[in-house]
Amino acid sequence: MNPPVIRDELGLLDGLVDLARHPRVIELGCGAAQLSRRLLERFEGAEVTALEVDERQHAKNLASPQARLTFVAAGAQAIPFEAGRFDLALMLKSLHHVPLDLLDAALAEVHRVLCPGGLLYVSEPVFAGALNEVMRLFHDEQVVRAAALAALHRAIASGAWEAVSETFFDVPVHYRDFAEFEQRMIGVTYQNHRLDAATLAAVRARFEPHMGADGAHFVRPMRVNLLRTRD
Repeated sequence: MNPPVIRDELGLLDGLVDLARHPRVIELGCGAAQLSRRLLERFEGAEVTALEVDERQHAKNLASPQARLTFVAAGAQAIPFEAGRFDLALMLKSLHHVPLDLLDAALAEVHRVLCPGGLLYVSEPVFAGALNEVMRLFHDEQVVRAAALAALHRAIASGAWEAVSETFFDVPVHYRDFAEFEQRMIGVTYQNHRLDAATLAAVRARFEPHMGADGAHFVRPMRVNLLRTRD
């Protein structure tokens, strides 16, 4: 059976977590905090603290404030809050960006700032699919994604966390043309991709066969692991 196609991950999150009972939220590696912004619009009782290490993205976030949303320049491996502060932690395609030697420390920090019985929602891309085959020509994440999953397994094996659920789904991805792909995927602020002409040509050659009359359509396979802290 193929995984379900999910366009709005907030709906999946809401189905897995009783957000009304977990109003104090921290998002780690928030990027533009798009899901957290929508979460706050839907759940009036929620408050989100969003951490980001990329200085340019953090500056953009500060320039676009929102009620009940606090932005902090920090990483998951050193969370500047007291123990038990939050009910729910979100890591949306961010765990594999934590330096490999700090993955265990980051998950320990998340555990520290969650209340007893607090939840960690980890959404990570699966290393598979046609879009992945394009991306890996200039940004191969096989090692870091595997390391992130292994860190989750170690955290559960340690007894500090309970594995609540694991969910797989596909996200549809569309690009009007290669120029949009280049802008969105090669020109992102948190990576320093300076492709030489040969590499850029190879990426374009692998991308172009997916182009149709209305652009290129892909699906990004995703996995969500939901963990609960043990008392």
